Amino acid sequence: MFLPRLALAVLLGLALPALAQTTVETTGETTGETTGEPTGELTGEPTTITISRLGEVMQLDALFDVLHQEGLAYGAALEAEMFPGGGGPGWAAEVARIHAPRRLRARFNQVLRLSLAGDAGALAEIDSFFASGLGSRILMLEIEARRAFLDTATEEAARVAADKRRSGRDPRARQIDRFIAAGDLLEMNVAGGLSGNLAFLTGLNETGVNGLRLPQDELLSQVWGQEAQIRDDTQTWLHAYLGLAYDPLTEAELDSYIAFWESPAGQRLNAALFAAFEATFSGVSRDLGRAAGAAMLGQDI
Repeated sequence: MFLPRLALAVLLGLALPALAQTTVETTGETTGETTGEPTGELTGEPTTITISRLGEVMQLDALFDVLHQEGLAYGAALEAEMFPGGGGPGWAAEVARIHAPRRLRARFNQVLRLSLAGDAGALAEIDSFFASGLGSRILMLEIEARRAFLDTATEEAARVAADKRRSGRDPRARQIDRFIAAGDLLEMNVAGGLSGNLAFLTGLNETGVNGLRLPQDELLSQVWGQEAQIRDDTQTWLHAYLGLAYDPLTEAELDSYIAFWESPAGQRLNAALFAAFEATFSGVSRDLGRAAGAAMLGQDI
């Protein structure tokens, strides 16, 4: 299960991070402080799978723990870039609240459940693959690689290794290209990065920080101005992250994983995951923009 990445863009002279997810349109709002998780059934004969079962098989608790840690890290980076030392305890607390795993899971689970409901065959295949030894191991490798990327030195080393693989025509680089194509990961992450940056900038703009209240078309223009930069960095990041995650796999094991994502069930899951991330993290980006604007204005967060 591929984890959406953190895209960096420079807008209005500020480094604005946003979680890249998908092209699916959303309202840009998160749910409230819901702490429960939807437990509705993903039904269809002959299979009935609950969202709790799917979350367990796909290791979503571990996934959202990583996303929470990433959220804390780029919250600190935002403060250092935009208002050094000006956030105080209030900023750190707000960043933690916005990225609280149970808060995020409530919205994520809701969209995932709706996206996957009604297709018993696909659900059975998804459950079967990720409950298997190989599927479970791959998920663990993906999550641990993402956790390792919290260390910038590790990420840089992975980027160097990826460059060497590609320049040396390593067969693993071609496999990773196939994996990226199977999930349309480059395009979906670029689109999600642009969408997330727009959400962040919209939230920031709403606060009127530095006297700025730009029209939406101006915000869109500035966001689209970063498309080439985001695309280039995303391409590099994908090869670095996936190369690190799948390094322990044999060629045959990675081929099996690619075949799953190329299957109808894999395509259904891929679309559902990106939709769920988009619905969840577009609101996160907007909330962060509002909180950053308030901090820059010296307001209580």
